[in-house]
Amino acid sequence: MAITVVMPQMGYDMREGTVVRWRKQEGEGVSRGDVIAEIETDKATVEMEAYSNGVLGRIVVEEGRTVPVGELIAVITEPGEQVPSLDQLSVEAPGSAPASTLAVSTVAEQRSEQATPAATPASTEVRASPIARRLARERGIDLSQVQGTGPGGRVTESDILAHQGQPPAVTQDSGERIELTRMRQAIARVTAQSKNEAPHFYITSEIDMTQALALRVQLNDSLQSSSDTNEGRADRVSVNDMVVKAVAKALTAFPKFNASFQGDHLQLHPDLNIGIAIALEQGLMVPSISACQTKSLVEIAGASSSLIERAQAGTLRAEEYGSGTFSISNLGMFEVDSFAAIIFPSNAAVLAIGTVKEQPVVREGQIVIGHVMHATLSVDHRVADGAEGAQFLVEVKHNLEQPVGLLL
Repeated sequence: MAITVVMPQMGYDMREGTVVRWRKQEGEGVSRGDVIAEIETDKATVEMEAYSNGVLGRIVVEEGRTVPVGELIAVITEPGEQVPSLDQLSVEAPGSAPASTLAVSTVAEQRSEQATPAATPASTEVRASPIARRLARERGIDLSQVQGTGPGGRVTESDILAHQGQPPAVTQDSGERIELTRMRQAIARVTAQSKNEAPHFYITSEIDMTQALALRVQLNDSLQSSSDTNEGRADRVSVNDMVVKAVAKALTAFPKFNASFQGDHLQLHPDLNIGIAIALEQGLMVPSISACQTKSLVEIAGASSSLIERAQAGTLRAEEYGSGTFSISNLGMFEVDSFAAIIFPSNAAVLAIGTVKEQPVVREGQIVIGHVMHATLSVDHRVADGAEGAQFLVEVKHNLEQPVGLLL
């Protein structure tokens, strides 16, 4: 039975993708898990894996072509099976996830031109950044004729411009012109969409983190001295990990904030997939830790550490891109006291947290030195009102000020 391979949707805002390179050729056998193609999206170049065994019977979309999500790009057949004509094939609408369509497992290539280690190239392959490939396609340039100056000879955007003898564009009024990467354009599009469509309101609270920090020290001392090296368990818990756990407990009590606005109804999500904003050199990403309601604080710390490491290395999986149901943005490491974040579509809210600072606090009528953090909740007013947002934020505050509950 022929299996249709369609352009997959990898991320909430992905509308189209480009076939950068076919890693298998027509007539070549494929096994489940084999990488058959490289697909470029707005945010990354990812490897597309086969979900079943067979033969790559037909390549429908040639290298360099951009097609919408859900469009047929190839056909896999059984060994010896005749390749059907295109009008004999049935392709499901995007998002319906037909059983006959290949699933996608990705190894993201969110690589900056300056910091990305180049993979070992095949003898006939030209290594190039996604933006360099796009510019080459748009300008009709043969990448094999371009001298790459990036790591391992990787062709960069500046190499394309230099090949054409084109210096950076300069205007009299504004100086150097900086072209936006596809990732930066995607961030601009998503944030503008969120602010235009979702009426934001903001609530800020001051959280006494003194007990949370004390518990963290004890917990990390215990983890460092423990011989437990089970996979998925961390050897260190961060303040952000404690916030994620506190939010997960609050979402359990207030499930409306783990929902999406759908016009005439709210869609409650069964899992608490909490996204954490990660700043990379080429832009901002919000991959998520899945099913936080099932994870302990230490397991969340392990998942968070793995997520950050793989985001920086460019090895995130497709399901970690667009499945978040609530987001947390932390600028505390930059000594930011407080700020308000933009809600990530189609979440109902995002929590922005600042640095933890020593300052005077009042306890039992006495002024003492405590550790205080400001947290600002941005809420989609279509989903919840101010009083509900305040109750949710108070629950997060309680969970952090009484942190023993984070261990239960």
